[in-house]
Amino acid sequence: MQVSVIPIGNSKGIRIPRNILQQLHIEDSVELEVQNQEILIKPIHKNVREGWSAAFQDMAMNNDDELFINDQFDNEDSDWEW
Repeated sequence: MQVSVIPIGNSKGIRIPRNILQQLHIEDSVELEVQNQEILIKPIHKNVREGWSAAFQDMAMNNDDELFINDQFDNEDSDWEW
């Protein structure tokens, strides 16, 4: 498929057709590389919480998993306005 290079401010860009974006599930970002004098555009499909489980396990092993803020309230009922 041939697409035109268009001016975008002081840069240039290309428009990726909607059907290609939908086919590859591209929404916000892509990875851009140059390989062998060619531009390679790859979709980024990263789970937002990827790696969290391993990080939490490492924190627990290193005793680095203490709470920053106490999770108990010492407020009396009289402090609350009902």
